[in-house]
Amino acid sequence: MKTFLPYFVASLAVVAVLGFSPQARAQVDRGPVADLAKQHCGQTGQAGTEYQVLCADTKPSDPAPKHDISGAWEGPIGAVRVDPVPPMTAWGQARFATRATNGGGAVAASNDPLNHCDPLGFPRNAVFELRGLAIGGMPNRVLILSQYERIWREVWTDGRALPKNAGSDDPNAPDPRYYGYSVGHWDGDYTFVVDTVGMDEDTWLDSAGHPHSADLHVTERYTRVDHNTLEVTVAVDDPKVFTKPFVMGKTVYKWIPDQEFEEQLCIPSEAQAYADAIAKPAGEKK
Repeated sequence: MKTFLPYFVASLAVVAVLGFSPQARAQVDRGPVADLAKQHCGQTGQAGTEYQVLCADTKPSDPAPKHDISGAWEGPIGAVRVDPVPPMTAWGQARFATRATNGGGAVAASNDPLNHCDPLGFPRNAVFELRGLAIGGMPNRVLILSQYERIWREVWTDGRALPKNAGSDDPNAPDPRYYGYSVGHWDGDYTFVVDTVGMDEDTWLDSAGHPHSADLHVTERYTRVDHNTLEVTVAVDDPKVFTKPFVMGKTVYKWIPDQEFEEQLCIPSEAQAYADAIAKPAGEKK
């Protein structure tokens, strides 16, 4: 079945990592990221998935190629939460109070945009319903395709600056986007850094409904530890909402040998059918 609705799976925060070659250990100081990944490798909820199979493979990997994160990568369902969400400002608390989540399966009482297959938005799609990434390079940009909902992002590498005041009230500012405006650069030979601004304020930061403002700045770090392992961290800075920056999630992706994805879509008509058949309370008119 090609359709993949969010209601039928638990949003498990699991991550994994393969055994590393001595060459890879010399390349990158993996530190606590790798230790965290080992703790979550093959956790409950991943049984039988390709990700679990790749995690269980202990054969040493070839060294990472320099300045190259291209290819298809298998991931878990969700990223590992790293830092606790910091205290929110008054503006953030007021915004957060308007959000009702699917906690306890109460989909009918939730106003999560995903219940209607609205776009996940960024950075939520970078920490929730991950499953797979495809990354490819062009002369002036890197394209990142997410398996779930077939989302693609452009990360410009031509030296341009991030737009200023994107999504603000300034009439000359660019419009906000669900997935923002992104630029990228290499930090050394094995880490690709992506900075993103200009996200639409109506999107949720995460499945708990935490808000963000037009001032949100997200920094991703894609570190290729060896040929088969890609570590991704997602850090957010939004002084209008949170009292300090924090790392929202860390994920370890595994190289997919056959380089193929499933088609996993959130289809509005099926989401509505689910709501009518299951989510609405008994006796309520469909």
